[in-house]
Amino acid sequence: QLTMSSNSSTLLNEENAQGAKRSAECLESLLQTPSSFQDNPLQQLQLASQEVLEKAKKSGRSKCPRCNSSRMFYCYTCFVPVESVPTKEIPTVKLPLKIDIIKHPNETDGKSTAVHAKLLAPDDVTIYKYPCIPEYEEKRHEIALIFPGPNSVSVKDIAFHLQKYTKKGVCASDDDCCREPLLKQAKIEHEEEKNPNACISSSRNEDTRLKKIIFIDSTWNQTNKIITDERLQGLLQIELKTRKTCFWRHQKGKPDTYLSTIEAIYYFLVDYHQEILKESYKGQYDNLLFFFSFMYTLIKDAKCCAGKE
Repeated sequence: QLTMSSNSSTLLNEENAQGAKRSAECLESLLQTPSSFQDNPLQQLQLASQEVLEKAKKSGRSKCPRCNSSRMFYCYTCFVPVESVPTKEIPTVKLPLKIDIIKHPNETDGKSTAVHAKLLAPDDVTIYKYPCIPEYEEKRHEIALIFPGPNSVSVKDIAFHLQKYTKKGVCASDDDCCREPLLKQAKIEHEEEKNPNACISSSRNEDTRLKKIIFIDSTWNQTNKIITDERLQGLLQIELKTRKTCFWRHQKGKPDTYLSTIEAIYYFLVDYHQEILKESYKGQYDNLLFFFSFMYTLIKDAKCCAGKE
């Protein structure tokens, strides 16, 4: 019995030692190298080197160069990288159209992925905090809103549905498109007044080209306040139905097709590139997920080490 007890004690001590070793190895791996999960749906992205984020992760939180707040990777209030993440080492993405993000006032800044878009495509992305948003009525013919609903259309049908809009709203007939041109129109539009057929042609082509897309950044339970705002009424709504979220803060009770803000922006642009621009997609917008993919892997690794997966 003494021998059995001694052996059991020895085995137990060995198991504890091995368990501690595995935990140490897992934590060491988490700190040293990014994960290569086979089930990582983001691993095929064509991303810029994330070495700068690896270094920042090891050094810990750093100061925002503008407000001096202590942050990890970037400041979510000033929309700039922290001091340990040189701006020149962050990729920039050129987008084919402008993006407005309307942020709910109660949305927690640190939990939002909207700032990723501003950091990575600063020339094409503007973030507004509701209720301070632009007036869109005069430009409904070139703007669409990403939001699921009974009247939402797919990306491939954007051009067809935008034909219903003119510079003054919904066009009742082709003749109405030329009847009352707006003030301060471009010169080419004044020339079209002389030729009604040219105006009709223009309304079918130039006036149906999407130039801006709007995203709402909030929890799904908070969207009603924004989506019912009169300034957003009458806009063409688009729904992304075929993609599933990878967001680590996915809201319980909501379908997995409800994407985080940066995922919605990325997947919309991929579809837009293929369906509207009719060009093959070769990773042009992948770097929009530069921060998202890194954080996804970091959090997935942390859960693995904690034994939650």
